[in-house]
Amino acid sequence: MITIREIPATPSALKKFTQFQIDLYEGNPYFVPPLVSDDVNTLMPSRNPAFDFCEAAYFMAYDDSGNPVGRIAAIINRQVNEKNGEKNARFGFIDFIDDPEVSRALLSAAEDWARSKGMETIIGPLGFTDLDHEGMLTDGYEELSTMATIYNYPYYVKHIEALGYTKANTWLEYVMDVPEKIPEKYDRIADIVKKKFGLRVLKYTSRKKIKQEYGHALFELINEAYADLYGYSTLTPRQIDYYVNQYISLLNLDLVTLVVDADDKLVGVGISMQSMSRALQKSRGKLWPFGWYHLLKGLKGKNDRVDLLLVAVKPEYQSKGVNALLFQDLIPQYNKCGFKWAESNPEMAENTKVQSQWSYFTRRQHRARAAYQKSLN
Repeated sequence: MITIREIPATPSALKKFTQFQIDLYEGNPYFVPPLVSDDVNTLMPSRNPAFDFCEAAYFMAYDDSGNPVGRIAAIINRQVNEKNGEKNARFGFIDFIDDPEVSRALLSAAEDWARSKGMETIIGPLGFTDLDHEGMLTDGYEELSTMATIYNYPYYVKHIEALGYTKANTWLEYVMDVPEKIPEKYDRIADIVKKKFGLRVLKYTSRKKIKQEYGHALFELINEAYADLYGYSTLTPRQIDYYVNQYISLLNLDLVTLVVDADDKLVGVGISMQSMSRALQKSRGKLWPFGWYHLLKGLKGKNDRVDLLLVAVKPEYQSKGVNALLFQDLIPQYNKCGFKWAESNPEMAENTKVQSQWSYFTRRQHRARAAYQKSLN
């Protein structure tokens, strides 16, 4: 018999909630664990500014012996619901053993909680905002995951579809060869764009300076560029402060490219980061006692893979070649760092405009993922 318990949003309880996932994938060569401390901070209302407009409940499943066998978070993002005129709940942070009784009990707990809050539909896996992991892996189970994406066993999809969930959105991911030189067409387009619109590339060597001058503008640009994407949750000023302080200090500024206009207004940004997948695997989700060493080595050591964390372009400049300007700067940096392959973040399957930017590269669509929904009526 499976027992479901709602767990409190305390550091000790949330550490166990996060650790369950890491234990479930012990020995899996494709799973990349999160840092336990990062997930705990995301899940705690007192630490995550998304709780200004979100609420959540966390559930764990236990077997007859009291061993944990599954987990799930149920989330309501009121900001997105108000923007879209919907009553949707989200489920996320879902993991379970290959037992239909467990998955049924977990999702029933999330559904019941959502109904009690007056919600009409439940969708997931999604996080609090788009900067959290989203989308259940549906293809590419033998590909090394990235720090920004969900990895799950193939049986997850069978379980969720058996419970009456249907696909609400799909994403694709690509891995590309890093060319030894800038593709000729990219070079030509980039030069035209610079002259036509008076744009220029801006690089920084000081994290403090980029925070001061463009930290907020960067995330405000993301809000503009991503506003119409599926389930996008607009970042508030308090969230922007949080992310500026959390993320910019980790970046290799050689892999951050800003494009500005003649008035120094931000028009586009490309942010890449050396792959941390192997380093996170070696850390097993912990900084101490030796996890910090593996993470530092991942940040500073040799690496043949780079993650394209995000590309954002101001709406009025989209489809006008700004992407070419970004990669005209980034490709030489990739070569300098010794990167051989670049991985995209998940892109909506129907967003051909975004996918077209990879058409000048040798590429392979290597993963796919989906969000699933179910009516609560």
